[in-house]
Amino acid sequence: MIDARMVPPGGGNTERRFILPAYRWGFALIVSLFFLWALANNFNDILIRQFQKSLGLDRAQAGFIQFVFYIGYFVIALPAGLLMRRLGYRAGVLTGLGLYAVGALLFYPASLMLSFGMFLFALFVIAAGAACLETTANAYVGFFGEEGTAVQRLNLAQAFNGLGACVAPVIGGLLIFSGIEHSQETLSAMSAAELAAYRASEASTVQLPYLLLAIAATVVAVAVALARMPDAREASDVPLSVQFKQIARHRPLTGAVVAQFFYVGAQVGIWSYFIDFVKDVTPWVSERQAAYLLSASLVLFMIGRFSGTAVMHRVRPAALLGLYAVINILLCAVAALASGWVALGALILVSFFMSIMFPTIFALGVEGLGSARPLGSSCIIMAIIGGAIFPPLMGLVAVEAGELPPAMLLPAACFIIIAGYARRAARS
Repeated sequence: MIDARMVPPGGGNTERRFILPAYRWGFALIVSLFFLWALANNFNDILIRQFQKSLGLDRAQAGFIQFVFYIGYFVIALPAGLLMRRLGYRAGVLTGLGLYAVGALLFYPASLMLSFGMFLFALFVIAAGAACLETTANAYVGFFGEEGTAVQRLNLAQAFNGLGACVAPVIGGLLIFSGIEHSQETLSAMSAAELAAYRASEASTVQLPYLLLAIAATVVAVAVALARMPDAREASDVPLSVQFKQIARHRPLTGAVVAQFFYVGAQVGIWSYFIDFVKDVTPWVSERQAAYLLSASLVLFMIGRFSGTAVMHRVRPAALLGLYAVINILLCAVAALASGWVALGALILVSFFMSIMFPTIFALGVEGLGSARPLGSSCIIMAIIGGAIFPPLMGLVAVEAGELPPAMLLPAACFIIIAGYARRAARS
């Protein structure tokens, strides 16, 4: 994975370091991308609740926010892999940041139009940018140090994704949620003009946070363009068709694609409906308080990423993945079948044990792919389409059941699949 072009002057011993000294600033910038796309991803959890208020959607309709977002990942991941195969990882990063900024800016006209379709288009463009960033950055971090520590390095970078995930609900709760919660009876009693004014006011709350996201993406893009980065284009004389056959035969990759599909489906589904879940099992808790509880859950997610990186120095990554998957099967069952604070506490804890799953599945899947790594990375990122499938399904289950907790049995089924993958990976 590391070639001679990457090693800075000073000899081969430098190559053995966790992060090559010459690229520490570049590594920090790549790590910042993990934080940045986490903000956009986890703002969606706030939007699902907010759009029910500002656009009059039900839970199943609001679930299409995640459907469109993760369809964007599926559509763009392979082109992103081909882009970085041809032009290099830096080009993939800059393209991703540009799309991310444009999509965030589109939230302003969408809020003025009160158009769900326009919001979905803006989210698709953000997702296209995030897909470029994830496809590139998850593979690129392997080039900043020794190949043997690639899994730990990716878990460290993903820990900052966890940091972004845990601050997003706090920012969203403060900037997007207005604190005004009307009952259905109150809304029904409003005149058409009053209802329109209320919804326009609620829709306008998304303008500032998404403008800030656009500015942040632009600043990081300038820094990445100027920073020193590893020369890791991975140009290959091997024809593209041969590389596709190579990755199709690479069993660790095919297993990782399936596992990642179900993992992302479980993660996105749980976080998307976390606030609604809180309102169902503890109805006396306000929306903002529910957003803070989501943030607390994501703090555990971040802690799990840092602690998991440390534990993997002693425990095989696949074995730890399997243990965490089994624990989450049990926690999701408790969330679905219990009530009150017991159910909520179980759902909060699920985030801790999801923490290592994405980066571990990713790193195990692309290990040993060589020059086919960009295409393998694209395939795993395409599996993120699981995040498009499960939130609408969970929304439909919640609508049919009249409450959200039974829908948590779907993520439990996802973790069963992941536990099976981890068991096979541990044996290989």
